Amino acid sequence: MKPGRIVVISGPSGVGKSTVVKQLLNQSPVPLVLSVSSTTRQPRPGETDGVDYIFLTDERFAENRDNGEFLECKEVFGRGYWYGTAKTTVTTGVSEGKWVLLEIDVEGALAVQKDGHFPLMIFLHPGSMEVLEDRLRNRNSDSEESIRRRLEVARNEISKSHLYDHVIENKTVGETVWQICQILADADKDGDAHA
Repeated sequence: MKPGRIVVISGPSGVGKSTVVKQLLNQSPVPLVLSVSSTTRQPRPGETDGVDYIFLTDERFAENRDNGEFLECKEVFGRGYWYGTAKTTVTTGVSEGKWVLLEIDVEGALAVQKDGHFPLMIFLHPGSMEVLEDRLRNRNSDSEESIRRRLEVARNEISKSHLYDHVIENKTVGETVWQICQILADADKDGDAHA
């Protein structure tokens, strides 16, 4: 069996990653599966443990982190919540021939690369900071302070987008998903599968 591959999708908060990923999982030309991240935050209404996230206590997360069980992990937006990608989830999926999708930030993506993996890296770009700010404000879910912090992080992430294999401006979900499907199909054809 041909081994699978790690696919990383990153982009600033508000660029539309979750929407794109949801549609991509249904349309992918390769056997794409989403890696479910672990987190220390509490489940939101409607979220299911093991489906949306693997919800861990602070103690359990710290234990897993100290034991080197995460491919990448970090505290996000200074709120005291940790997020991480379990190594076994990824390595098991790849060895079973699946293409394991990680929806993670730039820092996490670079950590995966440093760990000796060769992920196919795709960055979703908002087009401009003005477009991103509009999207964040239109969500009506963040405080002014939170929006400012997210925009500051976004500037930093966008400045590192050149480190990715592909940068796609997310104008419309359909067009973005189509472009990513083409990238995946080409990578599969090349047989350039690294784990």
